[in-house]
Amino acid sequence: MTILIPLGLSHRPAFHLSSEKEKSMSAEDKIGAKADELGGKAKEAAGALTGNENLENEGKADQAKAGIRKAAEDVKDAFGDAADKVKNALKKD
Repeated sequence: MTILIPLGLSHRPAFHLSSEKEKSMSAEDKIGAKADELGGKAKEAAGALTGNENLENEGKADQAKAGIRKAAEDVKDAFGDAADKVKNALKKD
């Protein structure tokens, strides 16, 4: 049985199949978000040290974008976990 998971409004189709590939992409996306967060912290610190407000603000913005990406990945994970539970419950029947 195939479980469809709604992903909301994005460049992807409205529904997407949950798969191992999707889970590994989710891990890659989380790693990318963490890298963006750390890069943003470095920019913010460099801007603060040099008195460059633009660089400091750019770092803060990068951190905010990373937080949004992580939150989106957490939502996708929650839908995937729920779909897996339903799928496993249906297999028992």
